[in-house]
Amino acid sequence: MSNQIIAKVIEEMHDLPDDLQQQVLRFATTLRQHHLQTAGNAWDVLESLTGTVEAPADWSAEHDHYLYDTPKHQETDS
Repeated sequence: MSNQIIAKVIEEMHDLPDDLQQQVLRFATTLRQHHLQTAGNAWDVLESLTGTVEAPADWSAEHDHYLYDTPKHQETDS
């Protein structure tokens, strides 16, 4: 991995709250473990990770809100 990519990942991590940094760390650790354990291609690795990332239930519909802090499109009942 190039130093530019590592620097960019670290830069992006600095802006995340602690709980999201922990999720990114768990995800990176899982990716590394799967990479070391499997000889499959990238699609096999992604398929093995399906359902392993913790995210809000409305992640797909409200991804802009979670990534860029834009207002939610739909208000949830809470």
